[in-house]
Amino acid sequence: MVWAAGVARAARKIAIAAALGGGGLTALGATAYGLLLVEGLVARKAIGRPHGLDGPPSDGLYGAYTGPPVRLVMLGDSTSIGLGVSTPGRTPGVLIAEGLAHVAERPVRLDVLGKSGAPSAALAEQVDRALRLDPDVAVIFVGANDVVTQTPPAMAVRHLVKAVRRLREAGAEVVVGTCPDLGTVRPIAQPLRWVTRRWSRQLAAAQTVAVVDAGGRTVAFADLLGPEFDTNPGEMFGPDRFHPSDRGYASAAYAVLPSVCTALGLWPEPRPARGEGLQPIYLAAATAAEESGTEVSATRVAGRATGPYGRWVTLFRRRPGEMVNDA
Repeated sequence: MVWAAGVARAARKIAIAAALGGGGLTALGATAYGLLLVEGLVARKAIGRPHGLDGPPSDGLYGAYTGPPVRLVMLGDSTSIGLGVSTPGRTPGVLIAEGLAHVAERPVRLDVLGKSGAPSAALAEQVDRALRLDPDVAVIFVGANDVVTQTPPAMAVRHLVKAVRRLREAGAEVVVGTCPDLGTVRPIAQPLRWVTRRWSRQLAAAQTVAVVDAGGRTVAFADLLGPEFDTNPGEMFGPDRFHPSDRGYASAAYAVLPSVCTALGLWPEPRPARGEGLQPIYLAAATAAEESGTEVSATRVAGRATGPYGRWVTLFRRRPGEMVNDA
């Protein structure tokens, strides 16, 4: 609870700084920044270079159905393109497209516009391309490169908010997979692992606050569906020990898929269990940053979008396999 309160406070500060155009050096301060810079050089040597700079080509039409296609775009960094997977069918975009087609009973047109190494600042150009495609829904995976490049969190969040607002103003639904927990990357040693874990989760919480306020939904990646990523790195990480394996990408895709379907009105709004449901946004954001697969979306109480502690939201923990089983 103490940790969550700290993350909530940090998320609030970062989100406010992003809205006002300010913000300090980093979420952690100048000392941690210097530590991250020095130790990061060591981690990069240990990680090495990924196999190629692009995921397998996966743009296309998915689902053996008739009718007008649902238009899906994938934006963001290397995780949005599936860098390192063996075949197009294992990329997160294709997995989401195929699942969406099954639920909608319509074909899905997928366009993958993300780019390896892209920080949040690169979203502007990707959104320019996406808007020309008139998407129904945009899925954004971003944040890890903002941590790796030591981008001030307020600046990263500001770029993300602009992207979400532009997409929403064009009529597209938006689902954002928030910054994953880079503390699970094994080539990163202590104390850098602790620094990156804290930074990653503070950024993820701030992303949640900003995205929901801009009209989107978020799904927490944290350690990508629980302790499995941390305890089984050989199975969940790819050959470079930084990007997810096929299995890791599948976990991310199936965490996001229910939220995509709900955003499009194809899936009912979730029924929260105990400890879920209505919460102030900063508390929900901090909770989500700690628990993978957690969705946060805006709601109203007595017709009001905000309360004494900020915007009202609904928090819901997606269970692994839920979408597959229910579909």
